[in-house]
Amino acid sequence: MNREALYGSAEVIDAVLAMELWFVVGLGDNPERVAHHVAHEMQAKGKKIVPIHPRAEIVHGEQGFRTIAAAAAVHGAPDVVDCFVRSSRAGEFADQAISAGAKAVWFQLGVSDEAAAQRVLDAGLFMVMDTCPLIEWRRRGVSI
Repeated sequence: MNREALYGSAEVIDAVLAMELWFVVGLGDNPERVAHHVAHEMQAKGKKIVPIHPRAEIVHGEQGFRTIAAAAAVHGAPDVVDCFVRSSRAGEFADQAISAGAKAVWFQLGVSDEAAAQRVLDAGLFMVMDTCPLIEWRRRGVSI
């Protein structure tokens, strides 16, 4: 598989950015974390965010869940599972996203796991890796 397929072509990124229901792995109620800011901006763009974090905190008015499966039991299959985790943990969340029926997996800037990305693609999902939705919107001239 080529690099563009693993990391996300412009067309794939456009398709994923248009999706509405985003499960945000690693989103807790710490305003100092990048996930907190990015999730807030995504909400401002009209995205429904669902925090996935071991503490299952309420973030930006949205109830958090400890697992992707628990969130899917309430909200249904996510459109996107967006991962703010270490690269060494990204694969487990990619696998959970596949199991939950997600349409796409997004590994945030600095998060890379090519084997996990390949599993996502093999399962028929969209894959975006090592970038941020806010960066991609700015590249497209969309104000944030």
